Amino acid sequence: MNNRVELISYYGGDETHALSAWTSTKRELTEERKGRIGAMLKTLAESGHHTPFEKSMLHFLVDAETASHIHLIKHRIGVSINAESARYKEHKEDKYYIPQDWPVEWRAILEDHCIQCFDAYHTCIKELEPTLGRKRAKESARFFLPYASQLTFDVSFNFRSFMHFQNLRNHPDAQREIVEVAQTMLKLVWKTGNFDLSLKAYGLAR
Repeated sequence: MNNRVELISYYGGDETHALSAWTSTKRELTEERKGRIGAMLKTLAESGHHTPFEKSMLHFLVDAETASHIHLIKHRIGVSINAESARYKEHKEDKYYIPQDWPVEWRAILEDHCIQCFDAYHTCIKELEPTLGRKRAKESARFFLPYASQLTFDVSFNFRSFMHFQNLRNHPDAQREIVEVAQTMLKLVWKTGNFDLSLKAYGLAR
């Protein structure tokens, strides 16, 4: 199955960032000030004054393979992530990722491999449980799960960290799978309409 991304919720936006920046003077948001938000956010982003952008939050639910999960875990500053764990529950749905840019024959080989791995995983739990107990059977049978197996994980960023993530992962040098996750996240944030000026300040206008 393909990787999937859902924007669960978000807080803040361009005005939140602007008001945070104006705290040092006066937070009143007049019509005149509203007209200056775009230029002011651009100045903040370009001059390295990024703390106002930390005041907004973006919350996603992701289904993705192990490599993308690891890429996201590496973004620990300003990022919170929790994932389903095969230690605490047996995976009932056999989810795995097949690269669509592979030749058809190699996609078929990987799919067969994943099916065999998940079959061994479930069988191992069943046969180890009577002697080792269900907890140990589940946590150790995970060794059969392939690198292509997909996890569901809950990830949130403050906006500044989201921009850092986009800079590193929505990039030609990044692995294709995490690029696709990053691009989908960005499109979902664009759709909110709340962050247009902030995204533009970082060079990510629509």
